[in-house]
Amino acid sequence: MSNRVKVEFENALANDDYGLIISKDGIIKGIWIPDGEDQDVIPESIANLCIKYFHFDPNDKDVSISVH
Repeated sequence: MSNRVKVEFENALANDDYGLIISKDGIIKGIWIPDGEDQDVIPESIANLCIKYFHFDPNDKDVSISVH
């Protein structure tokens, strides 16, 4: 028996949390950005995670990614 609890994505995040939206194939599909944050600049810690694991820099102006 699983101990998983279904939670809506937005409800799982605190007001200042960022979230990554990843496909079942492990491909990043989007970044959830908290209300009030600059959508043009992703914090360095999150950008470094994207660079290391998804091989792209979300702060690169030539990269297209969905922000929510």
